Amino acid sequence: MSASIKKPVRLRDFIEDAGGRLYAVSTYDNRERVGCILRYVPDPLGMRQNREGTRFRKLEFEEAFAYIEREIPEYADIIQRVPYTDIRRVLKPEEEIGAIIRRNPLVQRLSSLFDLPAMTYGCTGSLLCGLENEQSDIDFVVYGRTFFHARELLRYAIKRGRLQPIGDDMWDYIYRKRNPEISFDEFVLHEKRKWNRGQIDSVYFDILYSRSYKALNPFPCARGRTCGIRTIEATVTDASLSFDSPAVYRIDHDEISRILSFSHTYSGQAHAGERIEAKGVCEEHGDENWLIVGTTRDARGEYIRSISLLENPDPSLL
Repeated sequence: MSASIKKPVRLRDFIEDAGGRLYAVSTYDNRERVGCILRYVPDPLGMRQNREGTRFRKLEFEEAFAYIEREIPEYADIIQRVPYTDIRRVLKPEEEIGAIIRRNPLVQRLSSLFDLPAMTYGCTGSLLCGLENEQSDIDFVVYGRTFFHARELLRYAIKRGRLQPIGDDMWDYIYRKRNPEISFDEFVLHEKRKWNRGQIDSVYFDILYSRSYKALNPFPCARGRTCGIRTIEATVTDASLSFDSPAVYRIDHDEISRILSFSHTYSGQAHAGERIEAKGVCEEHGDENWLIVGTTRDARGEYIRSISLLENPDPSLL
């Protein structure tokens, strides 16, 4: 039986299918079927357990695609596509945040620190699914323009000593987790000015962007014709969607009109007016060419770096 869905399904929600499998919604283009990535499957031997006592196994990116191809091939696509008739439940971060706060003291502290308006924030990932463990990071979602306010609040809290800055050990952990194609020093320099990561006690958290319900116009989620691997230099003309998924950078370049990053590592990586270097896969989309960064889960061989930042770093970030 399908769920009664009152609000549009959007990026950072989770859905549960008829078999109890849990998927992270990965796109805004959900009109026909929901675009998502399988994250948790029921498994009596699984290491995660929800409040009802059901055990789950967490799947990594490649495992999820292999599982779908083997078990539910009708869902297979560029990402998984689940028909609405097969959705049992939709989990929305902004609706579940109250229950998460009641059971998680660290999320309660973060929520109190930011003090954002109700329904403008929540938690996704394992916390949303009730499958967190002691090693779980906090995936803090903030919607629409409030996201940019939350970044300023994070910066203020650290400057005022209300939150500790990310330490060397945590930066090392984040770098190893993201495993990017740029050096550690370059990675940290880019990350420090984003103000979308932090730590509370010894737990790492992300501040993730998702659009408000009023701005859900979907970005095309389809591959274009591949025209090879390219490394380019260009000037960013518009970075207003640089924290979205995919992150979008409009650029001034003779052949390529925009860069799309499907890797969280390169969200917020450059500002408008900056000169960048990027390597990825060139695709034809209508009469435009786009450079795609993050064609694999860990964006092997692909990157975005701000040449402007590297040449003139803010001394406060060093």
